Amino acid sequence: MNSLHRRRFLQAAVATVTAAGFGSEILAGQQTSPGGIPTRPLGKSGQQVSIVGLGGYHIGTIEEPLAISLMHEAIDGGMRFFDNSWDYNQGRSEEYMGKALATGGRRQQVFLMTKVCARDYEGAKQQLDESLRRLRTDVIDLWQFHEINWDIDSQWLYERGALRAAEEARTAGKVRFIGFTGHKDPSHQLKMLATPFAWDTVQMPISVLDAHYRSFQKLVLPQCVDRQIAVLGMKSLSNGIIPRELNLPAEVCRRFALSLPITSLMCGIKSHENLRQDLAMAQNFQPITGDDVDELLAQTADAGRDGKLEPHKTTRYGSAYHFRQHGE
Repeated sequence: MNSLHRRRFLQAAVATVTAAGFGSEILAGQQTSPGGIPTRPLGKSGQQVSIVGLGGYHIGTIEEPLAISLMHEAIDGGMRFFDNSWDYNQGRSEEYMGKALATGGRRQQVFLMTKVCARDYEGAKQQLDESLRRLRTDVIDLWQFHEINWDIDSQWLYERGALRAAEEARTAGKVRFIGFTGHKDPSHQLKMLATPFAWDTVQMPISVLDAHYRSFQKLVLPQCVDRQIAVLGMKSLSNGIIPRELNLPAEVCRRFALSLPITSLMCGIKSHENLRQDLAMAQNFQPITGDDVDELLAQTADAGRDGKLEPHKTTRYGSAYHFRQHGE
């Protein structure tokens, strides 16, 4: 990228993220917490949740005793937003989490989110019942439609009845809030936002690379901010690629994401070292602003322009369930 084009690109990129609320102004809605990690409002819900959350996928890839130990330490350290999904590790992630929350009143300390993969009415109901059983709880705080990565997904949720199942579950008190996730292309999330439903949350990739290719933070985040829909960030490290390939510290990547007007950032954690690093960052969080933003965008512009370092956007990445669901 030549210097003129780089300068124009950076001006446009900074203008976009600034319009979305990049920097110290996001602290206006942030509160201190006795748990040790600041909290932010979950959209219009009236709930406050920790600015970092424990990712459910990774917790199901390690041995059960370590997983439970990590979850207990996370709660003690103030990380009290727990992420999961019905399909993570063939249900093992939910089972581990259910065991971890079943003792010491921990379920009451955690805002618990899991995801549903089915697009049809009966399938969604069945998956909810299985998630409730595995998680050993009577209510899911946030239930999200997982991997809205196909253009047809928003139509299927209506036509096949999964959204009706979610509304009935909320009325019955089995779920409190309803949202959706996606990591492939922002156009799919924009189509979901165009549906006549009052979404509580949207989960999306938020990272220094996302700013350069199929950018969720440029295209979807501003709409969510305007409508007071809580945004949950994920893939701030692009599955570890950014620290490894671009030599950017994980702490900087996490801070960049949390400097945007998102509610919480889900963090993949597989060790006590991972956890303590993320806890320390969150407990001492300060937003990235000004020249530091310019530098980070410049540093990642060339590497991020084609999406190759974001395999969740550009490769066959995601749940096997959904590929089968779509006949792929």
